[in-house]
Amino acid sequence: MQELIETKPSVMSSDEPDRPTQPGTFLNRQTGNSGLAPGKGDVDFPVCVVLPAGGSGERTGLLTPKQFCLLLSRPLISYTIQTFERVSWIQTIVVVVAKENMDLMADIIQRFRHTKVRVVPGGSTRHRSIRNGVLALKEDKGSTAGRPKVVIIHDAVRPFVEEDFLYKITMAARGQGAAGAIRPLVSTVIATTSEGYLDHSLERAKYRASEMPQGFAYDVIHQAYERCTEADFDFGTECLHLVLQYCSTNAKLVEGPPTLWKVTYKRDLAAAESIVKDTLSQSLCMITGGCEHARMLADTLHKAFFALQMELDIIPDLTGDNVRYLFKGWNFIQFSINDSALDTIETTFQALEAANQTLLHPVVVVWVNVSTLDGGASEPAAIMELASAAKLRNILLYGVHLQQSKDPECWERSVSKVAEMTSALIRERSPAFAGQLLQA
Repeated sequence: MQELIETKPSVMSSDEPDRPTQPGTFLNRQTGNSGLAPGKGDVDFPVCVVLPAGGSGERTGLLTPKQFCLLLSRPLISYTIQTFERVSWIQTIVVVVAKENMDLMADIIQRFRHTKVRVVPGGSTRHRSIRNGVLALKEDKGSTAGRPKVVIIHDAVRPFVEEDFLYKITMAARGQGAAGAIRPLVSTVIATTSEGYLDHSLERAKYRASEMPQGFAYDVIHQAYERCTEADFDFGTECLHLVLQYCSTNAKLVEGPPTLWKVTYKRDLAAAESIVKDTLSQSLCMITGGCEHARMLADTLHKAFFALQMELDIIPDLTGDNVRYLFKGWNFIQFSINDSALDTIETTFQALEAANQTLLHPVVVVWVNVSTLDGGASEPAAIMELASAAKLRNILLYGVHLQQSKDPECWERSVSKVAEMTSALIRERSPAFAGQLLQA
């Protein structure tokens, strides 16, 4: 949903392109810890979310509605749900889907272990679906706090909204009765004649694009839907207009970040997946197995990965206090010297599964086998077999063989090649290369 909203000149801002951008924390699985600045985030009233997800996604040109399209083997809507589930002060997320997709949505909730979600059937139009979601919150007898004070309405295909902006919308809605996100217009808006000629253009500085999320006092949005007409239900798209027209509530407009962009076309799915991959690739944990030679190699690789702006940790194993590294990232390098050490890789797999780290995103494990003796890599068939089983556990196992060289220049080139290979494998996360034993 995107509408034009006229604003006063004092609201002007720079013409920043509304393009895909990198969100800060959308992959954080931990709930209960606010990422807001100290003194903020004190939301002491019930807040719930309505996600209308009944669209057919015709503009993507795909048979599958875009909210159910897969990004790294996970439906887009699951990412959006996670965005709200990680916010501790949000109590319930009502997902409104077409009746024929109720079972599919229930399966997604179970598979990805979403815990705050309730699914209700949608209506024939966007406003009818949102009304169903709002009414479901009124009837939610499972809520200990009763009906919410504030309802956030958000598109199911905008997965990257962050907690600090949700806080701004929530508090503005609490104080004003309604609040909505806006963004600068990227292009000039023109009106055409019936013959297809230019009629006039709008002064771009006076207008903004209405975006999501939007927040409402529950009584305000409920009353607006009680009073609006059938024509509103059939042809309207803007909730802010409804509360202004039927409740005389003028929404507070809050300028949002570029991360509010919406998956609309097929190319947007590729952009969204690229953002997910980039975010997943920001950290790396190296497991040396307590071997001094492996530790030295890890230290050598550290500089190369640091140049790639990756957060790097080097640990001997995943036991004791080091278990916490299982919850930090989705990328691991496991070293072995002169042996295959496949049993230790299996131990790492089990630890990742026990931490539920393979639940939402594919975890990358790169096995770096260093040969200090003459001879090539060992057991490529065993690596392939182990990688095939790992795929079923949402783990991508890749192998890199590194032959120790006494020539310092040759060794340096080989180590640099390991870094290049590993960073590419982590970035692309391609199942096609899983099980391959690459030569550095």
